[in-house]
Amino acid sequence: MYGSPDARALHALSPAIDLHADSLMWSRWVGYDLHVRHDPPLPWAAIGGHVDVPRLIEGGIGAQFFGLVSLPVGQRRGLAAVIYEQIDELEKAARARPDRLIKARTAADIETATKRGAVAALLGIEGAHALEGEIEQLERFARRGVRYLGLCHFSANEACFPAYGQGRRDGQGLTPFGREVVRRCEELGVIVDLAHINRSGFLEACEMATKPPMVSHTGVLGAFAHWRNIDDDQLRAVADRGGCVGVIFCPQFLGGEGLEPVVRHLRHIIDVVGEDTPALGSDWDGFIIPTRDLCDAARLPLLTDALLAAGFSENVIRKLLRDNALRVIRDNPVPS
Repeated sequence: MYGSPDARALHALSPAIDLHADSLMWSRWVGYDLHVRHDPPLPWAAIGGHVDVPRLIEGGIGAQFFGLVSLPVGQRRGLAAVIYEQIDELEKAARARPDRLIKARTAADIETATKRGAVAALLGIEGAHALEGEIEQLERFARRGVRYLGLCHFSANEACFPAYGQGRRDGQGLTPFGREVVRRCEELGVIVDLAHINRSGFLEACEMATKPPMVSHTGVLGAFAHWRNIDDDQLRAVADRGGCVGVIFCPQFLGGEGLEPVVRHLRHIIDVVGEDTPALGSDWDGFIIPTRDLCDAARLPLLTDALLAAGFSENVIRKLLRDNALRVIRDNPVPS
């Protein structure tokens, strides 16, 4: 077990919510079993095998958003089918051990899972290319339990343009279809996720927003200059709409190894926009090499210890572990 008694006590009071892990991609590709504790050897451990239910429970994580990944390499059709296959994988895992893993959609579902000692599993799509240009596809995804839609990934799509990658256009905002997607997301209770999108589209989506958006996994430019990270104006745009920003655990984007860079990014968010905005967005299992102290889900209490040592109050830690993300979920209600 990792972490001090004080850290573990905080996780017992506020089981963490992580906004992004790509584990279902591995379940689909190689049959990765979420119910088995994994200890993958190098080099596999550098890019995957970071998350499973035993280690989520050990790490005091009460809810995990699983990113649904499709790669539009040379194709625009068949991407939605890849998303459905990953949803099927999660539902199969939830049926296998309903005492340990519960597919969740609402804040109430997360609270129910916590009371039962289970992990709540939520779904988010990485990239609007998965819609295949059809707004009706978003509606079908919402019916299957998808709770956030990342507007972009590493390539341009019918809705918008990436911060980095194929089809990059830095001065171009949302397309007409992209604006329709933002509006329909809010109607369906699908949170708009602004990870990976270019700055123009990011700010336009925030300007349109009537419900809180999120940035599921990112660093911040004020803590480390990197193309993957968002600036202070972007932080303010999200905070002004009541949203949250999940800090990634990748040292490449944080500007260094260890826990201190993660703490530095979280502190910068608080310094700029206050304690109601920071959250956790690990990007575990997402082809990133996580910082060594957070190389799997079981080790999250080590970050909590680092936050305590850095002078963060228990109230602020509980917000960034759980409460801020839970508020955004609650403020994007699923239509009855």
